[in-house]
Amino acid sequence: MPKSRVARKNEFHTGPHDPASHPAGIVADAYAPDSGNPGYHVELYDLELDYRVRTNRLVGVAVLSVVATEHLVRLELDLVGLKASEVRVNGKRVRHLETATKVKLVLPEAIPAGTRFTVEVDYGGKPVPRRTRWGRIGWEELTDGALVASQPTGAPTWFPCNDHPAQKSRYRISVSCEREYRVVTNGVPGGHTERAGRRTWRYYQDIPAAPYLATVQIGRYDEEHLDLDGVPGSLYYPQRLRSRVRHDIAQRVPSMMRTFVDAFGPYPLAKYVVVVTDDVLEIPIEAQGMATFGANHADGNGGSDRLIAHELAHQWFGNSVGVARWQDIWLNEGFACYAEWIWSEASGGPTAHARALAYYAKVKAQPQDLLVADPGAARMFDDRVYKRGALTVHALRRTLGEEVFFAVVRSWTQAHRHGTATTEDFEAYVARETGRDLGGLFDAWLRTPALPQLP
Repeated sequence: MPKSRVARKNEFHTGPHDPASHPAGIVADAYAPDSGNPGYHVELYDLELDYRVRTNRLVGVAVLSVVATEHLVRLELDLVGLKASEVRVNGKRVRHLETATKVKLVLPEAIPAGTRFTVEVDYGGKPVPRRTRWGRIGWEELTDGALVASQPTGAPTWFPCNDHPAQKSRYRISVSCEREYRVVTNGVPGGHTERAGRRTWRYYQDIPAAPYLATVQIGRYDEEHLDLDGVPGSLYYPQRLRSRVRHDIAQRVPSMMRTFVDAFGPYPLAKYVVVVTDDVLEIPIEAQGMATFGANHADGNGGSDRLIAHELAHQWFGNSVGVARWQDIWLNEGFACYAEWIWSEASGGPTAHARALAYYAKVKAQPQDLLVADPGAARMFDDRVYKRGALTVHALRRTLGEEVFFAVVRSWTQAHRHGTATTEDFEAYVARETGRDLGGLFDAWLRTPALPQLP
């Protein structure tokens, strides 16, 4: 693979940049303190990957376009399970040290704040999911292909990155593999070329995404267009699942899209892609502009309807409006869960209020020992974060009324489009838009263990 694919100058470039687009002062996330690195922001990841499905061998060149947000005397990248063979800064080779989770660059000179520069890493190995308190996450082999499921800290299993939820970047991803496989990644397809029995697939993601939301899906997939009322859409699946996928996904997602556009505002990304693997998956996979389901999620009877709705809703809540820190994950999962209830009502099932009452009873029967706004790292994916988060949204809806509630939600997704937010940001936004102090409501639902009464 080429050692360097972009023109380089041998000096650093210091010049004006938009501070709002480069998160300064990023500190280690309390829930994932070993992930992410302060002092710089990656504007663009340009990844050239060569993957061998049969041997699970990955070789990559990652070119990172970086801006220093602080005066840098050192720079570290997250990389897990793969080895960096060479690292270059602005085209010049630099020494590097590796630990189990980091590539540490030995900078020949300090880099002033505001400087733009490139970091290029040649790396490779056999990618495997990393073991975490949340299970095994990252790049994973399928029976006949591969997938990436990175939430929250799996991105470094396949590319060197600044793995922090507030670090959103653009992506150029090129993947070569055996010609019988299709590669699907985030963003807009840039076509594919073929040489010596291998195909190279190119994708361009210009809407910024956190590293955990970047993905690669590889399999023997057919492609089908999804008609989503003007939103470009694609569906990828094994041929044997065609009828089931068409029934459960192709015929349902367009109505879901219309429902959520009405509720949450315009679809915020360039396109929407659904991949169905030939393997059984325990849970679906969320990614920027994409959702991946297992063969078990397309049973031909609509058995995973709520999950399909949930993953689509994440494009507004979690992907476009992301969390700045993992403790605020209820902003992702509470709203996506509530979207399930909105879809239930819109599709002729129980109303959102009926769903809320049913889940309220279930949550009330569970231990009252969790703070939704700060559940702790071990419980950030606890089902109560999802359901009580959704109940918080419903309590807000009941308090504000239909018109005001949906106006606030739609304006929230626009105001924080392609950015990140915290629980405090959301509370302040609701107060500003409605002119009401709802601190008591949020404290009761998000910061108090005991379950309050629904309004």
